Amino acid sequence: MKQKYKRLNSLLILLTCFIIGAWLILNSFNENIVYFYSPTELKQKNPTNKIIRVGGLVMSGSIKKHENFLVEFIITDNQNNLTIKYKGMLPNLFRENQGIVAKGELEGGVFIASELLAKHDENYMPKEVANALSKGRCPSCKN
Repeated sequence: MKQKYKRLNSLLILLTCFIIGAWLILNSFNENIVYFYSPTELKQKNPTNKIIRVGGLVMSGSIKKHENFLVEFIITDNQNNLTIKYKGMLPNLFRENQGIVAKGELEGGVFIASELLAKHDENYMPKEVANALSKGRCPSCKN
């Protein structure tokens, strides 16, 4: 009878350790996930204090270059617009009417980007951006 309780206690301790370990691993994954939003989804969900990605087309005439490599521009998914501020060197392929993905945080309705990704050739558009634009019924966008 005594050995039966030892096995049961060992099994419960092992099971408890497994559950705690699984919870720690899943919690770690959740903290490192970076979600993607279009300007419309961002307006609806309004996630704050989280690192996220947004994507869309850079609007014509919206790029404003300031001192110290600070750039301000507007992206659109043809339903809603989002102002983005970025400090740093712009990717070589960054220009108006091109798809981009920005990584950063939303602060007071303005997206503060820490990283910008521009498409690498005329046929490529990030899948998330293409999906967001197709929902906005963009007639000149490729899916």
